Amino acid sequence: MVDSKALALFSAIVGGVTAALVVVLLHPFGSTQTKVLVPQSGSTAFASQVTTTYPLTPREIYERDSRGVVAIRASSGGASGASSLFGGEQSTRQTDSGTGILVSATGLILTNEHVVEGASSISVSLEGKGGQTRQAHIVAEDKPGDLALLRIDTTGLALHPLTLGNSSAMQVGDAVDAIGNPFGLDWTLTTGVVSAVNREIHAPDGATISHVIQTDAALNPGNSGGPLINAAGEVVGVNSQIVSGSSSATSAGGSSGVGFAIPSNVVKAFLKQSGNLA
Repeated sequence: MVDSKALALFSAIVGGVTAALVVVLLHPFGSTQTKVLVPQSGSTAFASQVTTTYPLTPREIYERDSRGVVAIRASSGGASGASSLFGGEQSTRQTDSGTGILVSATGLILTNEHVVEGASSISVSLEGKGGQTRQAHIVAEDKPGDLALLRIDTTGLALHPLTLGNSSAMQVGDAVDAIGNPFGLDWTLTTGVVSAVNREIHAPDGATISHVIQTDAALNPGNSGGPLINAAGEVVGVNSQIVSGSSSATSAGGSSGVGFAIPSNVVKAFLKQSGNLA
């Protein structure tokens, strides 16, 4: 006869091994969760339930989201004399560079207001240097919030709008990535973490912007208006300012690991108030 104690021990071992195998199979690279994502259609982002496995690697985020990032060239008829929030002066340049985020397949692009302020013409380049360039016009502005919404003609384009995530869910230490056009180096990826939350910064008109995300992902002139992206590939902030020890009236500031992004929940409120979010 089989010893009852031995049988019980054998059953427990088999059960334990089986349970361990189940955990490995279900979570080989991370947890699988249901996320609320913005679809890539409609006037802007509507929520839909999809299942995604994350965290995504920086490479996966870049391959997935870079198509939803655009390079902006804003030209003005004369020197503005304004100081760049990323350091240095804009007064000697006729054309300034920035970044934008596609938020709708209908051609809506989000960026910082200071990127396009005073521009007489705005051009937008899509999907890398091999992509098309279109003229854009401003459809909504929020100077105190340093946000602007542009629109382009979408004829012949297959756009890839990005998802707006929940910025309130971000915590210190969470991984984030930035995609932008620093110093005209279009579609550059930098990585980092959330360094702090609920910071305050000041818009160019002096207004206070609250609940800002601080990050150590490298940000430099030209990153303005670009996305700060979480590990699920969602946009949780609009990269807007840096602190740089070399910033002055005569020298351009560089990244010192202290950057700030306007939270995506503030962006959602701006889109709703502008009539571009259902």
